[in-house]
Amino acid sequence: MLVRAHRTPRRAAALALGTALVSLLATSPAGAGTSGLPVVTATSEAAALYDDEAGGNSDADDPAIWRNAADPGRSLVVATAKEGGLKVYDLGARLVQSLSAPKPPAEDDAPGRFNNVDLVSGLHTSAGRADVAVVTDRGNDRLRIYRIDPSRPGGPLTDATDPAAAPVFSADQSEINDQRTAYGLATWTNKATGRTYALVSQRERTRLALLELVPAAGGKVGYRKVRTLDLPSSFRLPDGTSWSACAEPGELPQVEGMVVDPATGTLYAGQEDIGIWRLRADLTGKPVLVDRTKEFGVPGVYDEATEECVPGADPGYGGKRLSADVEGLTLLQQRGGNGYLLASSQGDNTFALYDRDVRKGNAYEGGFRVGAASETLDSVEECDGAAILNAPLGKRYPRGLLVVQDGQETPEVPDGEGGTRTATGFKFVDLGAVVDAAGL
Repeated sequence: MLVRAHRTPRRAAALALGTALVSLLATSPAGAGTSGLPVVTATSEAAALYDDEAGGNSDADDPAIWRNAADPGRSLVVATAKEGGLKVYDLGARLVQSLSAPKPPAEDDAPGRFNNVDLVSGLHTSAGRADVAVVTDRGNDRLRIYRIDPSRPGGPLTDATDPAAAPVFSADQSEINDQRTAYGLATWTNKATGRTYALVSQRERTRLALLELVPAAGGKVGYRKVRTLDLPSSFRLPDGTSWSACAEPGELPQVEGMVVDPATGTLYAGQEDIGIWRLRADLTGKPVLVDRTKEFGVPGVYDEATEECVPGADPGYGGKRLSADVEGLTLLQQRGGNGYLLASSQGDNTFALYDRDVRKGNAYEGGFRVGAASETLDSVEECDGAAILNAPLGKRYPRGLLVVQDGQETPEVPDGEGGTRTATGFKFVDLGAVVDAAGL
């Protein structure tokens, strides 16, 4: 029987190692940079999601922003809630539609679990062009595709997944139940060929897969695997030793946050314990490590009893900006190829910004935090997913929108057993406020 947990042993181990190291770095000049970052506040938030039976095992993870070209003020935010399925919000953070994740094929099989989401505009289907949301169903190791139509009476999203869609990484249901399945996601349309792809990472592995989205009968959408690429799991340090990130035995440093720069066909992939990679979106060529986590190179010993990593002495080979996990990669696109890559530094609850221009080496350009606006509109912690749309969205967001996942929603709600319910959610932030505060 599968056992569910909000925070996996791997994540608990990484955060424990990161917390210990951040405490150490905060007292040193190298770690002092994050404490003085500007603070912005959210303008609104979606209702909290609860990862328990009463809450439908809903756990907020990753958002995407769909712009309604005909009426930008009626644009939508599509967001994953793991076993809670898919949530659709309006720009006021009000729930518009909720779609359930698929039920398990059999009682002891893994249930559907929607992990990451990205959008495609004008995808070619057998029923014509369509805007779609693409979702990784980690529970079933598949992609799910949803057509977006705001005029539809039953809700703007309808399932357009080809029923014949095969598992992405698994050979059979037994492997699917092991949950080394489809995890992170980014979509990409090759401007030279017009073909559209989904780049998918594998949970607890370093593998990335390039899947082409293909039309199927009746307006449905399927996919075919083009190639895979494995990022490193161990690294040679300057002192000649080999280092691997501390994790639960058998697990490798996975990728979740990913985004493709459409202007250059460049994929940015956040290997959670390692850092941010830059590589070609067609998964050819050699990946380049743009920035490392502060924990990079720090030895750690996994403690089976506590399910946490105990860090050793820091040899000083890590970066200065990112505290594991690296999450929530998204782009702030500007005209002329200008703009920024945003990454969630989950271990210290900050967001880092890098120059979008590869010719400048994706230089670090600053960062910020999302602080509390009031007692009820709280700050953002342990952010998993983030999405930016730099375009006018009606009167509410004339300078664009940033949506971020909040891993610790407050105020806390009692669970009736002496504890509190595990609560997560999504914060809506005025992108103009971010641009002004960060001096972009």
